[in-house]
Amino acid sequence: MIVDTPRLSEFRGAVTMVDGGFDPIHDGHVRYFAAAAVLGLPVLCNVSPDRWVESKHVPLLPQDCRVIVIDAFRDIDYVHLSTGTTVEVLDLLRPRYYAKGSDWKGRLPEAEQRACREGGVEVVYLDTLANSSSRLLARYLERQHTPI
Repeated sequence: MIVDTPRLSEFRGAVTMVDGGFDPIHDGHVRYFAAAAVLGLPVLCNVSPDRWVESKHVPLLPQDCRVIVIDAFRDIDYVHLSTGTTVEVLDLLRPRYYAKGSDWKGRLPEAEQRACREGGVEVVYLDTLANSSSRLLARYLERQHTPI
């Protein structure tokens, strides 16, 4: 189910939030979603805006399409098409858990840590890193420049 921003507060304390650009979507994301579901609450996936993805690379799939794809995953109960920052979403939603990949341990932005502390949100690091969108894109670009 796709959830609009004004409805986020309806889910306060009752969901696990996962967050990211998910472009390109890959098997590591599937593991991330499954591990978040094991925490025992419905999983709400916050999908970052295209302008956030553009800070890393040209979006391969626009945000409105990424939301539809992610909404089809069995471990995702709710999907939010974000128009702002993750901190703004954390402030409105105040999920029970904010689940991040273990690669974020020690580098989660201070503003997100503060929003979690102030909102009573527990940050949970999931050991599911099997791939990353940035690595996939880098390998793809390397292959494009390698003669056959």
